[in-house]
Amino acid sequence: MKQKTHAAEHTEEHAQSRSMMQEVWRRFKKNKGAVVGLCIFLVICVLAISAGFVYDYDTQVVGGDVTQRLQSPSWEHPFGTDEMGRDILIRVIYGARYSLSVGVVAVAIALVIGVSLGALAGYVGGITENIIMRITDIFIAVPNILLAIAIVSAMGQSTLNLMIAVGICSSASFVQISRAAVLTVRNNEYVEAARAIGSNSFHTVFSHILPNSLAPIIVQATLRVGASIISASSLSFLGIGVPLPAPEWGAMLSGGRAYIRDYSYMTLFPGLAIMLTVVSLNLVGDALRDAIDPKLKK
Repeated sequence: MKQKTHAAEHTEEHAQSRSMMQEVWRRFKKNKGAVVGLCIFLVICVLAISAGFVYDYDTQVVGGDVTQRLQSPSWEHPFGTDEMGRDILIRVIYGARYSLSVGVVAVAIALVIGVSLGALAGYVGGITENIIMRITDIFIAVPNILLAIAIVSAMGQSTLNLMIAVGICSSASFVQISRAAVLTVRNNEYVEAARAIGSNSFHTVFSHILPNSLAPIIVQATLRVGASIISASSLSFLGIGVPLPAPEWGAMLSGGRAYIRDYSYMTLFPGLAIMLTVVSLNLVGDALRDAIDPKLKK
C-alpha cells in the first residue's frame, strides 16, 4: 500500500513538473484521430508550400494543352485533366496555397478584431459592453455567407478583399469567446495586484488577462480556419471569391459543374481536398479543446 501511495505521489509530482505545453501535447497524442488529422494537415501544408517550387504557374497551372483535355484519371494524370487540358492534380496542389492562405489570414483578421473588442467588453463592462455585444448580435443574426457576399460586392473582387470579408464574418464568435474568457479572470488576485501597482487598463488586459484566457481562443481559432476555408470556397464557387484563373478549390468546383455528369472527377478531387483539410482541422481542434480543458486533467 505504501509503495502504491509513493508511486502515485511520484506520478503526481512528475505531472506537476511538466510545463503546460508538454502536458497539452501529452494529452493530445493520446487522441489517435487528432494525430492522423495533424499529419494530414501537415502534408497538405508541405504540398502547398512546395507547389511554387515544383510547378510553373503560367504553363502548368493556368495554361493547358487542349490536346489533353478531359482525360480520365491515369498514371500520367492521376486526377485527370480539365476542359483546357490542365492537370487537375497540379491545380489541386497549387490551390491549397490559396485556400490555406485565405483561411489563416481571415482567422488572423478575425482574431485581431474579435479579441480586441471582446477583451474591451469583458474588462470595461457597462455601456461599452452593451454596445459591443449588441453590434455582435447583429452580425451573428446575419448569415455569414450573405454578409461576406455584401462585403466583397462593396469592396470589389480580389483575394485580399475575400480574406477581409471572411475575417469580418468570423470575428463575432471571437468577440463572444474573448468576452467570456476575460470575465472569468478579470477579478482574480493577479489582476487586482496589477491594478494596485498602477498598471493601466491596456497593459493589464494584454499582459495579465489575455495570456490567461488564451485556451478557448486558440481552440476557436483552430476550428475557424476550417470554417473560413469553406466560406472562401463557397464565395469562389459563386464567382466572387479568388479571381479566375487561380486554381482555388471552390472555383475548380464551380468550373467542373458543367461536366459533372460525364467527367465527375473534375469536381470529385477538389471537393475531397476541401473535405480532408476541414476534417483534419476539426479533428485537431476538438482534440486541442480536450487537451487544454483543465477539467479533464487527471
